[in-house]
Amino acid sequence: MKTNKEIRITTIIGKGSECNGDFSAQGSVRVDGSILGNVNVSETLIIGASGCINGDISAQTVIIGGEVVGNVHVTERTELTSTARLLGDITTTLIVIDEHAVFQGRCDMNQDVSSKRSKPNPRALRAGKKSAKAAIEEALREVEASDKNDALAENDSIAVGQDIL
Repeated sequence: MKTNKEIRITTIIGKGSECNGDFSAQGSVRVDGSILGNVNVSETLIIGASGCINGDISAQTVIIGGEVVGNVHVTERTELTSTARLLGDITTTLIVIDEHAVFQGRCDMNQDVSSKRSKPNPRALRAGKKSAKAAIEEALREVEASDKNDALAENDSIAVGQDIL
């Protein structure tokens, strides 16, 4: 749902209503009936728990509480509530899937990962490698020093034991 402003529903397909064929509307739409065809909404599409769409969906935001058999193409946010049942692929920027929702399909988060992430500075990488190398060398020196100390301690105890005899 939109966080800064309320959703203003301009079209309602009520419970028990049936639409055969493609459906399109400007603004936000709530579906509590059934649509057999593709749905194209310019803003938010809300499918109530009794709503059913058998076709592809295209909208800015979709909240699914009922059943959808088809692919969902959303530019902003897709939400599947606990009563949702979606059989189809989702293409969206943001997705929320509640516990007990049924989703069978593929999800494409529609983000280009390679262009979003900044590449690390090569100098920083080299410095990191040098510091890692230095840390390994230091750890090896510490192990060698510890081994020498253990050997000296063992020799001291042998020498002390020989003096007693």
